[in-house]
Amino acid sequence: MDYYATARQRSACSHSRQHQINQNEKTLVFCASQDHALAIRDLINEMKTSKDPNYCQRVTANDGALGEQHLRDFQDNEKSIPTILTTSQKLSTGVNARNVRNIVLLRLINSMIEFKQIIGRGTRLYDGKDYFTIYDFVKAHHHFNDPEWDGEPLEPSPPKQPKGGSDDGDIDDTNEPNDKPDETNQKKQRTKIKLADGKARTIQHMMMTTFWHPDGTPMSAQQFMEMLFGKLPEFFKDEAELRSIWSAPGTRKKLLEGLADGGFGKEQLVEMQKIIDAEKSDLFDVLAHVAYALPPLTREERASRAKVVISTHFNTKQRVFLDFVLLHYVSVGVDELNQEKLRPLLDLKYRGSIKDAVADLGKPDEIGRVFSGFQKYLYQDAA
Repeated sequence: MDYYATARQRSACSHSRQHQINQNEKTLVFCASQDHALAIRDLINEMKTSKDPNYCQRVTANDGALGEQHLRDFQDNEKSIPTILTTSQKLSTGVNARNVRNIVLLRLINSMIEFKQIIGRGTRLYDGKDYFTIYDFVKAHHHFNDPEWDGEPLEPSPPKQPKGGSDDGDIDDTNEPNDKPDETNQKKQRTKIKLADGKARTIQHMMMTTFWHPDGTPMSAQQFMEMLFGKLPEFFKDEAELRSIWSAPGTRKKLLEGLADGGFGKEQLVEMQKIIDAEKSDLFDVLAHVAYALPPLTREERASRAKVVISTHFNTKQRVFLDFVLLHYVSVGVDELNQEKLRPLLDLKYRGSIKDAVADLGKPDEIGRVFSGFQKYLYQDAA
């Protein structure tokens, strides 16, 4: 397949070069094919500020002796040109360039072995090099969560007793592992950010490229949260209005459509769920957390609270059906409360017999009112 620099790739290169990567830092760019590497090389050279024609070069199997010379020059820490090499497969192994500061991923990496080899290009030590940066445009960072990346986590070692034994004079030779989680490592995985209201939100601290500006350039989770925070007042004026909008299927749908039109689609909100550690919560909790720093509730907690109120507002058969709906809500999410889900839920509960549903729950209009009406109890303020 022929690859070329798409508009999104052009935006990614522009953003990476102009806003994030120091243009004097040595960088390896991994592309999908040799043609792709050629197109990206040309694109980077179009955008460079350096006047040297060899600033960015391609090194692939087809580049022969000239490519090998570019590679030798790149590996020479006394030389600054070429500064960037684009490649497809050739440079994933066997490159001892100690001063590589950036790895850019523009192609899918399906093999853990290859992923380790590519990341290894940036781990070489060099004077003044304390870290390197991975710019991931293909979601390859998920490999870091694979046990094959670094094996299963090890239990922390027990604290060593000073020579002479423990404080009470007895020698501690238990060597039993500490079963408590490593709180230090857990804290390192999260970071607090303050938005314009002065309140802190906690997010998982990770380099991700899930979020994109409207022009196609990537943004961090913090940038996405800041943008969302700034836009939400255009959709609701306060917490009470958000609860009211979210409590009815029709207005909730319009809100989500408006957010999507503004660049905050459902896919991005679901990713934000993960980042604020609220995967078992409702999308409402994402909006409430960003807008008002409210702590997320799980869907199970919302369902349990709602059942208490539902028991006093609906008859026995209606409560049985609503309990069934809540089970699906807890398991799947807020989509199960969409108005178009009513008929499939009735079919599941009554095994395709709408006649039985009507006998239990009343006429279709009444069933619709029950289905939409109970939802406000999920989102009412517990206080």
